[in-house]
Amino acid sequence: MNYYCALQISCLLTLTAILSRVPTPSVAQNELYEDCGKSFQCANIPNIGYPFWGGNRPGNCGHPSFELSCHGDAPQIAIQSGAYRVLAVDDTNRALTLVRAELWNNTCPEQLHSAVIDSLNFKYVFNSQDLNLYYNCQAPVGGMSMALPYQFSCHTRGRDTIGYHSLTSGTVAPPISNIDFKACNTSIIVRVNQTAASALAHDPPLITIKEAIDSGFGLQWEANNTSCDRCVQSGGRCGSNSSSTFVCYCSDQPYSLVCGSSDPSHQDGSESQTSTSPSKKASTDLALFITGAIVAGIGIGWGIFACRQRRKRRAAQSSLQSSQSLEAKSKDIPSLLPVSSSPIAHSSTNYSKSIPSYPSPKSEIGKASTYFGVQVFSFTELEESTDNFDPSRELGDGGFGTVYKGKLQDGRVVAVKRLYENNFKRVEQFMNEVEILTRLRHENLVTLHGCTSRHSRELLLVYEYIPNGTVADHLHGRRANSRLLSWPIRLNIAVETAEALAYLHASDTVHRDVKTNNILLDNDFHVKVADFGLSRLFPNDVTHVSTAPQGTPGYVDPEYYQCYQLTEKSDVYSFGVVLIELISSKQAVDTNRDRQDINLANMAVNKIQNHALHELVDPSLGFETNSSTRRMTTLVAELAFRCLQAEKDMRPTMKEVLEALRRIKNQELNAEKPEVVDIVIEDEVGLLQGSHPPVSPDSNVGEKWFSSSTTPNSSG
Repeated sequence: MNYYCALQISCLLTLTAILSRVPTPSVAQNELYEDCGKSFQCANIPNIGYPFWGGNRPGNCGHPSFELSCHGDAPQIAIQSGAYRVLAVDDTNRALTLVRAELWNNTCPEQLHSAVIDSLNFKYVFNSQDLNLYYNCQAPVGGMSMALPYQFSCHTRGRDTIGYHSLTSGTVAPPISNIDFKACNTSIIVRVNQTAASALAHDPPLITIKEAIDSGFGLQWEANNTSCDRCVQSGGRCGSNSSSTFVCYCSDQPYSLVCGSSDPSHQDGSESQTSTSPSKKASTDLALFITGAIVAGIGIGWGIFACRQRRKRRAAQSSLQSSQSLEAKSKDIPSLLPVSSSPIAHSSTNYSKSIPSYPSPKSEIGKASTYFGVQVFSFTELEESTDNFDPSRELGDGGFGTVYKGKLQDGRVVAVKRLYENNFKRVEQFMNEVEILTRLRHENLVTLHGCTSRHSRELLLVYEYIPNGTVADHLHGRRANSRLLSWPIRLNIAVETAEALAYLHASDTVHRDVKTNNILLDNDFHVKVADFGLSRLFPNDVTHVSTAPQGTPGYVDPEYYQCYQLTEKSDVYSFGVVLIELISSKQAVDTNRDRQDINLANMAVNKIQNHALHELVDPSLGFETNSSTRRMTTLVAELAFRCLQAEKDMRPTMKEVLEALRRIKNQELNAEKPEVVDIVIEDEVGLLQGSHPPVSPDSNVGEKWFSSSTTPNSSG
């Protein structure tokens, strides 16, 4: 025994001596691995990572061409010697939203030049367009004294000059023939997004030239994107060395491509060294360590094996029966071990309490597979459930997909949403909607039954079937002529929608696409809010996220559109538009209306400010004839007015909106009370103030108006 123990000790000492000679990663390398794994905040934009650096983030953690200046109220980046203000950073699509720094909030800079984009690292997104700005121009032929819609003025160097703008096609909207652009002394090209360009080309323009430029344009970046993806997948952090070469910083040392590869790189950029260099020495020590470790391992293993064999022989000689008994027990042990379940089975177990399981004997995938805890269907099964997506089964469509009525093999009637495209953006929205709907449960949110795999031929989502269409259908769509939405039902729709949104906000979720097309109704006219493809989950410790504006025209928060800052108040603004739709039965955007009334929110604000609410309200609600409806509609209009304030800080929270609607719903109606007709608007705040008495907290009018016996045909 002493011989074998001495052998083991000798091997351990040898192994320790070898390990002591192997160099460990330098402190600087470890710091870069840690630093490059952290995101940083630059000015007003948080959570920025590779390829960007600047502020407190070292240059080795970014790409040399992506340095950000973090001074001021927004980051700036230099591209081809031109300075750009960064409005938003989209890591998912590797895209920036930028605006020329010298043109930010200023269409008349001192220095005029056309910017050039570095095509090696950047490319324009498809939905942007060039805008031509002409400076120091002569007055139009004929001496027109009136400013044209495409004309702007500048006051630089002590004198006033005339300028014009046109799109890349070379035409101004509307086209004119009495301006000679060749007579303008200077012209520059500015990039704007397609939405702003379309608004600017409208006759007359819907926005100013300054607003069009300040809305920015999109650029996609290329900064060793493929190499960085591979590095991150291997557990590394993307960065660069002093020679501006891509480096993958790993926990042990830097590599040129991925962690653990055979071609380690180093911070100084030298990949081939002389035999006397530290790199060569480290390689020699590493080889010595591997050889010694193998030898030591063999020695230790042989010694342990010999010791165990010797002990077994002695034990066998002393008690043969005991040894046989022990052997019998050891043979029985494997039969007691549980059979390990698959990762999919574990995943489905986690959600077994909150998500019902439905038998699907004919489904190949649906039996066991789950995704975020919901059933995964095969494409074939859902295709069959909708009769190959028969157009007669179509329930509706939107910006992202078409919804079909389907019947599953287990007999459930469902709504199957078929996304238009199976590209990266659609996969992101698909996963986003699945994740949000599986973590949230509320009676006024649509239930998600399942989906296809993200790798399926097409992306399909399976929801509970809501049979009574959308609120938009009943207000101004194909069901509008049925006149089923009486005022009590509309008010109840407003309350239940507010309850759903207040629940989302309490769960740190912003819907971002609140509109009447996304509010479904069951046969009892109860609300189910749907379509969470654009929704965002908010971290608990932030007040907003910076992101390019997305949503539906007519519902998008104007402050979100201008400042690229999404908050819960963005949903409040959109809900204000929904309230006006419920009052007026008008669409959020209608180009058939007068120009100043195309946008329903603007129309409503103007009507209320001019004491013309009666011109806005749907005549079928009885606003002129029923004093109770008149009073409650006025209170809802007041609330909508507060929601539609241009500045988000002036809007109430969704919780406050819900409380206000509940008070209106429960208000005691008294026919003897004098009517409240006029609305007074405060000059500073812009809130509506009626002369109505306070609402009684003991009121039970809600039971009177919205009892279980209320029918869709009930009248206000």
